[in-house]
Amino acid sequence: MRNIPIPVDTAKLQFTCVKAARPRLVNKDTGEIKTDKNGQTVYEITMTVEDESGRIELVKIATSGEPAIVAGQEVTPVDLVGYVWEISQGGSTRWGISYRAASIVPAMAGL
Repeated sequence: MRNIPIPVDTAKLQFTCVKAARPRLVNKDTGEIKTDKNGQTVYEITMTVEDESGRIELVKIATSGEPAIVAGQEVTPVDLVGYVWEISQGGSTRWGISYRAASIVPAMAGL
């Protein structure tokens, strides 16, 4: 499956950080930390996303470099894209969407 980035229009969404940024692991057994093509650590931020109708989803968004945000803070993901992924194992297939942003900034800074 090709990984084609799908741009996400964040204009009508509200993002709230619910868990502090933490380095994303490549391998949980060894503790190897994921880095991007420039050697920067990739961080994972857990946040809620609320749409105009009040529907709320919990998502994790990855970004390079540690963002200057804290849990409970409204944030803005800059240049957010989604990537569809699929894994087939033992006769079953799982799929989902992973999210990545160029950066994640406090909501007021994103305006």
